Order: sequence, then structure tokens, then C-alpha cells
Amino acid sequence: MVASTSLDVVPDDPTAYKTQEYWEERYQKEDANTTFDWFKTYAELKPFINEAIPDKQAKVLILGCGNSTLGEDMYADGYKNITNIDYSKTVIENMKLRCSDKPEMTWLEMDIRDLKFDNESFDAVIDKGTMDALMCDRGDVWDPSEELIKDVKGEVDEVERVLKGNGIFLYQNYG
Repeated sequence: MVASTSLDVVPDDPTAYKTQEYWEERYQKEDANTTFDWFKTYAELKPFINEAIPDKQAKVLILGCGNSTLGEDMYADGYKNITNIDYSKTVIENMKLRCSDKPEMTWLEMDIRDLKFDNESFDAVIDKGTMDALMCDRGDVWDPSEELIKDVKGEVDEVERVLKGNGIFLYQNYG
């Protein structure tokens, strides 16, 4: 696998992070085996994830999976029932190939604001930097645009809908 650095992927305009076009173009330019983990690796998050999701049979949804090794590392740690979504078709196809030896994992092209799952489908949902990408906006951070509020609310509402009643939402962000 080829790990990229943050310097390799920073767009000229940070609002690009919230566009599907940016991600599709980025993943089309990268080698299919490139990996990039925002903020923390699974090794660093493992104690928190293991505490929050003690049942390794839990049904887990990873939002905006990108080419992170999070799902693969969780799989190696015993979590097998993992669904990974991203709205880049290219990265989903690359990850399906890269993880073809992990048959219990699912890879789907999907928008986090419009999840195509039944209500109460998951025991846990993980967002590791995906909402941060949605929140890249111009203007006053203390007075966000209506579009930004709608996008963030869309993700949170969908997560709440697909989580089981006793489910957990793990959200890691930059701030």
C-alpha cells in the first residue's frame, strides 16, 4: 500500500472538500492502493472503539470511508460486519478490489445525507472526518450558511434514523 501525506491532498480551495467532484477527481488520480487516514489511525483509536463497541459481532457503518485503513484494521481486530460508504464511485471500486479477501465487508457508493438503509439497521456508525469535509465553507463559522446547516443536519438525521435504539455514533473530528 502507498500512504499519502496531507500535503499531497490539500486542495487550493478548502471548500472543495465538500464536493463529490473533488473526491472523485482525487481518487481517480491516486494509485488504487493508496491509503490515507485523517487525524488518527485505528491503532490510536482502538481502545475507544473497543470500549464503545465491545461486541465484535456488531453491525457497523463507516461513513465516508475513503481509502482509509480503518475498516480493514477493524476487520483484522475481529469486527467483521462492516459496511463502508463513500460518494466516490472510484474509491468504492478500489476498496472492493483491495479488500476482496474480506468477504463480510460491504462497500457501497452512497451520500451520507441520504442513506439507503432501513431504519435501525446498525449497532454503530463511525464518522472519522467526513462531517469535517461537509463543514468546509466560507463565511462566519459562528453564523453558518443555511446550506451548511442543512448538510450537517442531513447527516445527523440519517445517522439517527439508521442507528438501533441503543446504537452508538462515534464521531471524530479535527476540532
